[in-house]
Amino acid sequence: MSYVRSKFEELDLDRAFFDKYDLHVHVPAGAIPKDGPSAGVTIACALASELTGRSVRSDIAMTGEITLSGLVLPVGGIKEKVLAAKAAGIQTLVLPARNRGDVEEIGEELRQGIEFIFVESVDDVFKVALPDSTGVPGHDDQQHGEVK
Repeated sequence: MSYVRSKFEELDLDRAFFDKYDLHVHVPAGAIPKDGPSAGVTIACALASELTGRSVRSDIAMTGEITLSGLVLPVGGIKEKVLAAKAAGIQTLVLPARNRGDVEEIGEELRQGIEFIFVESVDDVFKVALPDSTGVPGHDDQQHGEVK
């Protein structure tokens, strides 16, 4: 939320909102243990979506943890996440740029049919996942592409 708040101008949010309202996101420990945090980009994107009224693209999946300054950090379990995306019919997967090597290490057969978009910052995630008012996703062509 701190990061979304810091981007209120870029997201075209009313600054007064933050003076009037407070948000709390609670993520309880689930019954399924996990390797570590990896939902930071997803939570930030969901908050930005709710506050701007712009829907997150339904044709992508994403993973990555974030810092308070918006840097997207690498996560573990990339092969398993690609398998899950493939099983769910996802064709575009947003991943931390620092996980590019992990994607290159998994087999071509598993990578086939999935476009990998590698991001450095939460701003990059917003550009990819939150279409602008015309509904056209505004992502940077240099940050994405099928891994060869």
